[in-house]
Amino acid sequence: MSTTAPPIRVLVADDEPLVRQGLRTILETEPDITVVAEAADGAEALTQARRYSPDVACVDVRMPGVDGIRATERLLALDPAPRVLVVTTFDADDYVFAALRAGAAGFLLKRSTAEAIVTAVRTVAAGEHLVFPEAVRALALQHAPEPRRWAGPALTEREQQVLEGVARGLSNAEIAGELVLGVETVRTHVARLLAKLGARDRTQAVVIAYQSGLVPLR
Repeated sequence: MSTTAPPIRVLVADDEPLVRQGLRTILETEPDITVVAEAADGAEALTQARRYSPDVACVDVRMPGVDGIRATERLLALDPAPRVLVVTTFDADDYVFAALRAGAAGFLLKRSTAEAIVTAVRTVAAGEHLVFPEAVRALALQHAPEPRRWAGPALTEREQQVLEGVARGLSNAEIAGELVLGVETVRTHVARLLAKLGARDRTQAVVIAYQSGLVPLR
């Protein structure tokens, strides 16, 4: 007997009612996604997240009161914590880099197509990450032109190679193909990298790698 997976539960947080309505309309046309709550600022987003336990929180990075960065930090401290997808008007927004550093799984431009928005929500809900290599690199170059020296645990040569692949936006399978390794071996290296870097996920690992000089920006 086949079973149907429950729909992806989404919280939409934005101080502009039209943006919230637009995201709701796009997402709720999909049978596997439901918007369980809306919020007009970060504080309300946290309240709604505690009440509805969404799988994904689409959070505007620029909101009055509790902004998207602090909202991201507080949402990720919940148990269970939603996956956070930050929403922005400009891909070079200062707030985006800070939100990624805080642990957001990725970012989404408000001008994105409906298909891209739906795909982004499904991607982060599945536990994957929206790593846009060139965009994250550009943000890192803007915010950390002179990287700090890495003072954490040393990486092995293989871990360094895997980290560079992750920074390029490669999947585990693609990294495995390049390095002639098994996918499970790459997955193990990624898990060790996240632990050594103190990163929640691949996106945050890339941000840390650029900030610390583990992966060169130029």
